[in-house]
Amino acid sequence: MVKQRFRATSYDVAEAAGVSQSTVSRALSGDPIVAAATRERIVEAARRLNYHIDSSASRMRSGRLNTIAVVVICPEDEDVRAFNPFHYALLGGICAAASARGMETIVSFQGAPDRLDDHFERSRRAIGMIVFGTSENRAAWDYFQASADDGCHVVCWGAPAPAHELPWVRADNHGGARAAVEHLLDHGYRRIVYVGEADCPQRQFAERYDAYAETLQAAGLTPRIMTLEPGHSRHEQGRRAAAALIDSGEPFDGLFTACDDIALGAMALLEERGLNVPGDVGVVGFDGVKAGQFSVPPLTTIEPDFAVAGQRLVDRLQALVDGEEGPQDRVPVRLVVRGSALGRVATPA
Repeated sequence: MVKQRFRATSYDVAEAAGVSQSTVSRALSGDPIVAAATRERIVEAARRLNYHIDSSASRMRSGRLNTIAVVVICPEDEDVRAFNPFHYALLGGICAAASARGMETIVSFQGAPDRLDDHFERSRRAIGMIVFGTSENRAAWDYFQASADDGCHVVCWGAPAPAHELPWVRADNHGGARAAVEHLLDHGYRRIVYVGEADCPQRQFAERYDAYAETLQAAGLTPRIMTLEPGHSRHEQGRRAAAALIDSGEPFDGLFTACDDIALGAMALLEERGLNVPGDVGVVGFDGVKAGQFSVPPLTTIEPDFAVAGQRLVDRLQALVDGEEGPQDRVPVRLVVRGSALGRVATPA
């Protein structure tokens, strides 16, 4: 039989210290009305009995909350196995930033229309919500836009569509895309194709395409786009886009993809079709996901600063709660050079 551990209550502490329960509560919450000697006696009794204050109940009674809700929007079938790994890295950055500020996080993965929930703030479980995830679940984004319109404090990563005007934080998509294309150009690639969407509802992808096109045109080259088939994971979309490129018969020697997961899928297909990366085709992704370090060859990528992203999302939400609109914000990115775009075997005429 397992012996149950004794769990002390405020009554036990009060009895051990020879005071009332209300005095215990005041002393342990820092109320200056309690004499220093009495407080020391209560603290020592609480330590000896291994008594801990229920901080969430205390905050509820005082009206102070120190918790953030993080909502990760999934596909409607809520299959997280096909989820973009970038979002897990972003989630880690948010939770770490909140923890560094002494705040707690409630994490909720949501996708199915009948399971969407924005009651964290109304039920006094959190001060507001940070929302991010797949842009393809439009119903979920509409739901949280309506939450913000209804008075909830909501900040998002990326802002998925023009119809959604949530306060946002985004990566420096223009600067990152420009660095990616310039890297490909500097290493001899000239027929560089963007794999993504020019008019994608996700603003991040649209910004990356715009900067890609501008950089190629500045170099006297013609932009070309290979669009994605909807209804598939990003990895599978990358595979299908690379296959379509090869089957089109139009020559290409470089790929800049809207995200790393697309790049990894494209690289797998290129290898299956007998094309060498980087000798025949250079590939650069965007997002800095860990899986790119272990692909063959390792993926060159544009990596946002996940720590800064988490900090700015938490700061943006706190400012909103405090009644300060605050600026929309861009997170710095850096080019991570690996083996997937080191130069062509021979530059085409």
